[in-house]
Amino acid sequence: MLHYEFLSAWMKAQTKTERGASLVEYALLVALIAVVCIGAVTFLGGSASDKLSDVGNSISN
Repeated sequence: MLHYEFLSAWMKAQTKTERGASLVEYALLVALIAVVCIGAVTFLGGSASDKLSDVGNSISN
């Protein structure tokens, strides 16, 4: 009976961990950072490409 009580208490302690919740929070943060980076590259990509082309053309001339 004592062995069963120990296993029962151990299982309850294992199910109350918040490891899964923190994993979901980190995944959401990574997804948000990825969306911001993609948005920044999309927004600034055209103008940066034009500037680099200008610099490349002026160097080659």
